[in-house]
Amino acid sequence: MSFDRHDLYERTVQSPEKVVAFLRELHGGSPRALREDFSGTAAVSRAWVRIVPEGSAVAVDLDASVLERAAGIERLEAVRADVRTAPTGRGADVIFVGNFSIGEIGERAELVRYFERSRGRLLDGGVFVCDVYGGPSSLRTGAIELSHWIESGARILYVWEQREVDPATGRVVDAMHFRVERGGEIVQSIEDAFVYRWRLWSVAELREAMSEAGFGSTEVRTDLYMRGAAGEEPIRSSLDVGEGFVACVAARL
Repeated sequence: MSFDRHDLYERTVQSPEKVVAFLRELHGGSPRALREDFSGTAAVSRAWVRIVPEGSAVAVDLDASVLERAAGIERLEAVRADVRTAPTGRGADVIFVGNFSIGEIGERAELVRYFERSRGRLLDGGVFVCDVYGGPSSLRTGAIELSHWIESGARILYVWEQREVDPATGRVVDAMHFRVERGGEIVQSIEDAFVYRWRLWSVAELREAMSEAGFGSTEVRTDLYMRGAAGEEPIRSSLDVGEGFVACVAARL
């Protein structure tokens, strides 16, 4: 059994059911409509329509091939578009930008414009949420390796590498690599499965841009990405992970 890079990503990096529960709790009401920007394979949107009673989702991404995983799913609309210029569409109770994809927006003015557009898409009581990593270790190169056991008895080794960092501009180059091991033998390896060249926004920069875009309040949560998931082995790292964090930054109308 072999996996493509998106299979491996979903199995090792994402926890869509956990994200859905977090977003519903963060909203604080009974949200039904999700918009997932920079959605990739729409894993969170797919989980949302499975879990949320009468829930609907819109998944927006530029890559038509990854959106194929959302095709034909009831109450899920897949939209191939640039989230920065896509038509407003129907309103959302929750807008979610995961997997650090807010870094795809590289300039502050463009970031504020995107937040303004997102604010206009939210329904009353709605919340916008994006995730980001930070801390002193985020400004250093290095790699973190995680190991996940899956139902077939295989083990997936996942490496997150921060390859380049420019503290003066906030620009970073990150890469992800995968190896699949079965019975002590490496049966599949994908180096540079994903390579990201993006702007690493700080929590403070995101909150300031949200406020400038007209959001009434912002908050920071660090409880979504707690380590220790089932099937996950201890981290081996050349980064000082004790000096790093992953946070969700939320904004409300």
